[in-house]
Amino acid sequence: MAFLEDRNHTAVTEFILLGLTDDPVLRVVLFTIILCIYLVTVSGNLSTILLIRVSSQLHHPMYFFLSHLASVDTGYSSTVTPNMLVNFLEEKSAISYIGCCIQFGSAAFFGTVECFLLATMAYDRFVAICNPLLYSTKMSTQTCAKLVVGSYLGGVLNASFSIVSFFSFLFCGPNRINHFYCDFAPLVELSCSDISVSVIATSVFSASVIIITVFIIAISYTYILITILKMHSTEGSHKAFSTCTSHLTAVTLFYGTAIFIYGMPKSSYSTDQNKVASLFYTVVIPMLNPFIYSLRNNEIKGALKRQLGKKTFS
Repeated sequence: MAFLEDRNHTAVTEFILLGLTDDPVLRVVLFTIILCIYLVTVSGNLSTILLIRVSSQLHHPMYFFLSHLASVDTGYSSTVTPNMLVNFLEEKSAISYIGCCIQFGSAAFFGTVECFLLATMAYDRFVAICNPLLYSTKMSTQTCAKLVVGSYLGGVLNASFSIVSFFSFLFCGPNRINHFYCDFAPLVELSCSDISVSVIATSVFSASVIIITVFIIAISYTYILITILKMHSTEGSHKAFSTCTSHLTAVTLFYGTAIFIYGMPKSSYSTDQNKVASLFYTVVIPMLNPFIYSLRNNEIKGALKRQLGKKTFS
């Protein structure tokens, strides 16, 4: 462990990530599984982005937001997974002080942007189903761009809070993080300074993001449900609901895991349970989203068939 003397304290300049397990056989198995997941995540999300860009029939607001969600999922997974894969193969799973800060801030950025994008996509479905005649006006190119920019700005703001909080922590001894990446809770446990203000500020902002976005999603789907129940045509109501099922599945997985990690009392779950939930949150969900949106979406499946047909006969 490297140290740097600073007045009366010994400042940590690197951290040791304890990871998921110490078992060498299990580490090899997990490396293989998570490597496959990561490759599927990157290829699946990049394929989604490319398909949306090259298919003119997918040049609609819903798919514009989906392409950004795929970009964020790729970035989110890449923040954690490559470093975790390297650590599986090393005896000493170390990460530098600056590297830990970058990973911590990046995870906060991509997680926040994903929250806002999911809320934006719920609003898009609300306008499409509840106000179809005004859809092209309310969801214009300029409006969609502003919503996406706002989502990224929210991510920047939360990442800034997280980074400022990180630099306010004083690490003066223990440097072993009982996690597979630099997350907020284990870093707080290692700090030996008074960090109550930073913890409260970061927690309040993060909680505000979740509460605001969940509120937008809940209100949007309440109106969507009311509109669908008022429809006289069974086919019309089924079609309207089918356009929402993919998004609802993604929202349930993302927020369900997030609430488990950040909303449950510390005494009610173990560190190992927290690691498994975090693994699902940062590694598995980014892989699932392309399948969730493609397998239940006829427009994406149709666009993919047309593109493959063009390649076959060209």
